[in-house]
Amino acid sequence: MSEGDIATPEFSRIVDRRSVGEAPVRIGASEAECAALAKRFGLVSVLRLEADIVLDLAGKDVLAKGTLRADVVQSCAVSGDDLPATIAEEFSLRFVPEADWADYEAEEVELGAEDLDALPYDGTSFDLGEAVAQSLALAIDPFATGPDADKVRSEKGLDNPAKGGALAEALAQLKKD
Repeated sequence: MSEGDIATPEFSRIVDRRSVGEAPVRIGASEAECAALAKRFGLVSVLRLEADIVLDLAGKDVLAKGTLRADVVQSCAVSGDDLPATIAEEFSLRFVPEADWADYEAEEVELGAEDLDALPYDGTSFDLGEAVAQSLALAIDPFATGPDADKVRSEKGLDNPAKGGALAEALAQLKKD
């Protein structure tokens, strides 16, 4: 792939803003798309990814509000064992025309809980599937632990940092200084 090439997202659902209506949109990933997303996000597997989304026009922007549902298998952050997880996450997004994106990014705005994450789009189309995939990535707990985590911590001496290890030694040295 050359520098100018853009990779096609694993879960792409292109929506033309001119086709946005009142009916909610439901999208779901195929088995192959789930496998590709699992690889991208460093998961053992993605068994299911689907979302129900309501789209609304706000001038040239498109507002998307919905819920994603996913079943994933990730590795326990401590033991490495397979750890199944079910994710149900609400999300709110704003698709902003690329022509307005520089102005949008330049505004120094402190986002509140009610504010929407924004993504640029080119022309009249935006990728709702990629937006859902990114929302899934944000919903995954990168430090999820399974039932054997405490046992593994204890066996490896991770439950008591005073026992030693490079980090404990560095912290002890800092305390002396």
